Amino acid sequence: MSSYRVAQVGAAGAPFEIVERDVPRPGPGHVRVTVDACGICHSDAMFVDGALPGVRFPLVTGHEIAGRIAEVGERTNGRWKVDDRVAVGWFGGSCHHCTPCRQGDFIVCEHLKVPGWAYDGGFGETVIAPADALARIPDGLAAADAGPMACAGVTTYNGLRRSTARPGDLVAVLGLGGLGHLGVQFAVAMGFETVAIARGADKADFAKQLGAHHYVDSTAGTSVANALQSLGGARVVLATASNSAAISATVEGLAHRGELVVIGADTEPLAISPTQLLMRARVVRGHPSGTAQDVQDTMAFCALQGIRPMIETMPLEHANEAYGKMLAGTARFRMVLTHTEAGRTR
Repeated sequence: MSSYRVAQVGAAGAPFEIVERDVPRPGPGHVRVTVDACGICHSDAMFVDGALPGVRFPLVTGHEIAGRIAEVGERTNGRWKVDDRVAVGWFGGSCHHCTPCRQGDFIVCEHLKVPGWAYDGGFGETVIAPADALARIPDGLAAADAGPMACAGVTTYNGLRRSTARPGDLVAVLGLGGLGHLGVQFAVAMGFETVAIARGADKADFAKQLGAHHYVDSTAGTSVANALQSLGGARVVLATASNSAAISATVEGLAHRGELVVIGADTEPLAISPTQLLMRARVVRGHPSGTAQDVQDTMAFCALQGIRPMIETMPLEHANEAYGKMLAGTARFRMVLTHTEAGRTR
């Protein structure tokens, strides 16, 4: 049997090492995907560090996968065929049996199959994935651009399109990193009056390049809340920054019945009082990623609107360097591992 390469972590917190494995066969309801690109998400650190229950080592992480179907298992309903271009994201399949699944709310499945957690992820040349995790990549969207859309992209896109904001409303995006730089582009394309919020006056030009109508420097003398209120108050704040203090500072900038949509993960509690919510009927909610259909919708919107992530690519052999840049926050703005044709398994 032919082999393929993975960048695996042998123990919690250990560096990545390149190893070869025998190519597996997809079982019923699954396909084998030849990986062309895989984005590196900050959530990968939770797996690499063994911070989540049930993480097993050696570990192959990666849940921003883009590639082509190389083999189709039985009972996949005939929808998928060899050479179809597909993406697999944080939503790597669901159990179909828990209460959320029975209600059709698959992204909050109690047994969600996240790649790199439930099964080997995309830091390798081949992935076996459930058919219900597959999103079709549209023509014109390169694999290196499609990969990040399976997590970073769909999270920001869904967070906005499922919010209470309507075209013309003032919408603020907190953070201009891997999530935020996409959130600003999506907000503008959806017709929102878009405010970008970040640290430092030097990011103003970049925010305008992304299409933002306004920029708020969170380190300036005027508070973020006052800056938003001077613009009329935000109907929605999409909080992409993983900083609870920065997220909390936006609440008073919400308009009446405004909505704070939290997608940036931080373990520290939010400093929000009940009166901040009650007196103005404000809402705070967390937003998870999105199903395979949501990922497909996100990529279709990107193809239609010309939205692309800002990425830096490295080959699989440089997984440690790429992962280190993500951790250090020096990636601009999404690190993506790519594969060459040489030695790739079909």
